[in-house]
Amino acid sequence: MTAAPHAPLASHPTTGYAAVTTDLTKVYGSGDTRVVALDRVSVAFREGDFTAIMGPSGCGKSTLMHCAAGLDTADSGSVRIGTTELGTLNDRQLTELRRDRIGFIFQAFNLLPTLTALENITLPMDIAGREPDRQWLDTVIRMVGLSDRLAHRPAQLSGGQQQRVAVARALASRPSVVFGDEPTGNLDSRSGAEVLGFLRDSVRELGQTVVMVTHDPVAAGYADRVVFLSDGRPVDEMVRPTPERVLDRMKAFDTRARTS
Repeated sequence: MTAAPHAPLASHPTTGYAAVTTDLTKVYGSGDTRVVALDRVSVAFREGDFTAIMGPSGCGKSTLMHCAAGLDTADSGSVRIGTTELGTLNDRQLTELRRDRIGFIFQAFNLLPTLTALENITLPMDIAGREPDRQWLDTVIRMVGLSDRLAHRPAQLSGGQQQRVAVARALASRPSVVFGDEPTGNLDSRSGAEVLGFLRDSVRELGQTVVMVTHDPVAAGYADRVVFLSDGRPVDEMVRPTPERVLDRMKAFDTRARTS
């Protein structure tokens, strides 16, 4: 069953949304090698929601996340983080916005091997010259279960523990939105479930906004909402997803691809 659109995008919502893309278009190559990665994509991510982005390989889901997070630029259209239009920012302002208002979690843990877990967690704030909110930081560290691992360096931690450090780092500055690109892709099922549980708890208990690209129906089942992409366009949404419902929807994509 197809869910109703999550937001009246034609009205360009400006309040209650952590991130909004409007008519986002991204093209790679030209001529015979031209690929339309994003085809006028308009999607809104509500504050305090956990959204998963799914679709077949090559559908544009990672490109959408990278453009929405300010890591890449689209050829046309707009991106807003809160009420800030990214297209109006210069390079320095965009760097500061990514550092101060956006959290990132990727498959690769991207931890500095010479720093302790705590130093990795606070690194973005240290670079910005800002003192962390100790109460918030303690809450995040306790939530991800790292209180007894803060003095350990990455080589002394398991893969699951390293990704928990990455999750804590993304949450530590209390960003407007956390973007995750396959954040459990390098983890076993148990460690992946722990990380997904922490992300869900950050939304439910801390009011965080999380947007996650994933190919895994089980991971998507932790979200409040799933946005499905195909050929660079949003084609469906699902609220209160379950792994079984998500898998059925993804099978429908596979069937369509085989018969087209």
